[in-house]
Amino acid sequence: MSQKKSSGSAVFVMTRCGILAAMAVILYYIEIPVVAFYKLDLSTLPAILAGFAMGPLPGVAVVVIKNLVHMLGTSTACVGELADILVLSSFAVVSSLVFRKNPSQKSAALSMAAGAATITVVGSLANKFMLIPFFSKVMPLEAIIDACHAINPMIDSMDAYVLFGAAPFNLIKGIILSLLTLLLYKKMSGFIRSRMS
Repeated sequence: MSQKKSSGSAVFVMTRCGILAAMAVILYYIEIPVVAFYKLDLSTLPAILAGFAMGPLPGVAVVVIKNLVHMLGTSTACVGELADILVLSSFAVVSSLVFRKNPSQKSAALSMAAGAATITVVGSLANKFMLIPFFSKVMPLEAIIDACHAINPMIDSMDAYVLFGAAPFNLIKGIILSLLTLLLYKKMSGFIRSRMS
């Protein structure tokens, strides 16, 4: 009996992950221009909601499935997708662990602050060690820095780009995702947790 219940629970989680991953894939294509080549997409939102409702592993699963789909038409030799998995999984894992330890309104706000801080740090490291090294093979690093310098005069080196370009962008992204999660979680948690009869 317990084995049947466990199997049913696994199928339920996989079904919900599949639905949320499909939502993430669609949201990935809806990009909001921010500045220069920075664009904001909300495809992480379903992963954070999955983490809140079902735990960190379903949150990571949604991020991975979304990126596996996008690897089929990648323009970054899968480097961008791998960086996305690292950065956004870190957000989903940290925020869900903090929230699920003591689910409450205060804990939700705290978990979002932790997630935003995490995405800022991990996103900055991913830019420095994965994304910029990849793009510098396509476009000289000096040209990338010059293009960024034209927008933000404080960017005059790789480290300055990470500090004054990548970090603020990821922090802003983390804050926007946090606010949307806090607005949507109560409305969607019933659907995510409800079992099909």
